[in-house]
Amino acid sequence: MSIELDATTYVHAKPATAHSYILPAVVDVLENSFQEANETAVFDLGCGTGGAAAVLAEKGYDVVGVDPSQDGIAKARTAHPDLSLEIGSGYEDLSSRYGTFDAVISLEVVEHVYDPKAFSTTIYDLVKPGGIAVVSTPFHGYWKNLALAVSGKMDDHFMPLKDHGHIKFWSPETLSTLLVETGFEDVEFEYVGRIPLLAKSMIAIAQKPH
Repeated sequence: MSIELDATTYVHAKPATAHSYILPAVVDVLENSFQEANETAVFDLGCGTGGAAAVLAEKGYDVVGVDPSQDGIAKARTAHPDLSLEIGSGYEDLSSRYGTFDAVISLEVVEHVYDPKAFSTTIYDLVKPGGIAVVSTPFHGYWKNLALAVSGKMDDHFMPLKDHGHIKFWSPETLSTLLVETGFEDVEFEYVGRIPLLAKSMIAIAQKPH
């Protein structure tokens, strides 16, 4: 059986619902990490239809993005023709193609990835020495999982019947381990959407050594 990496389709080119609570935190991370937006290059790995990239570009960041979905990139190019958004996969040697960046963001992507170690290595190679990776994914912690089980919402949360849905379910411990084993250090987390114990998503901020 082959896996179609470009099979995801999108209804529109607007930012995803999750971006309403993830993007403000990502913007804060970038603003706290870099002095000038117009001097900061950002790579969006898994850019979808370009919603997040467009928000960052409007704030002055120099943004490049890729996504394996042909439909997503087609909508992105229509909605945001001035952005450099192209078809590409986290399993490719993207740093040879695009170079390195001050920051790499990957929002709500790693939970869809079949080979997270290869994906994390791609992120690492794209980040400049001293730069950062910003990776968001749905949060899984003991109390949240318990709340989902008690409320009978496990099926709705894990979405097993959805095509191209989530196949990896990350905790802070496992995502931190992935990033550290790749070579990143000083991994910190922010929790967004609801209170931290029941957060909708978590955002890992990882430093690449100089």
